[in-house]
Amino acid sequence: MDAISTKELQEKLEKGEKLHVFDVRRDDEVAEGKVPGAKHVELDTIPDNLDAFDKNETNYLICRSGGRSSRAGEFLEARGYKIVNVEGGMLAWEGETE
Repeated sequence: MDAISTKELQEKLEKGEKLHVFDVRRDDEVAEGKVPGAKHVELDTIPDNLDAFDKNETNYLICRSGGRSSRAGEFLEARGYKIVNVEGGMLAWEGETE
């Protein structure tokens, strides 16, 4: 699985790149703020929400610190999705949140 730093992700977003970013944290965590434009698909619900992900695009996954997004990435990669894990997660995110 590929990985990207939060700074690299932020730079891509600031350049206006259209990215498919998914936050896999719990509802209460996401309520505290998420990466602007990120879709929320909680880790435990991913098997029931595979249609949220696009097999023709790269899917960027973020969580609190990188562990849950890595597990989600392994699950999705095994099913043919292109995944990039955001290392450090929201703990390392220095950009704006929504």
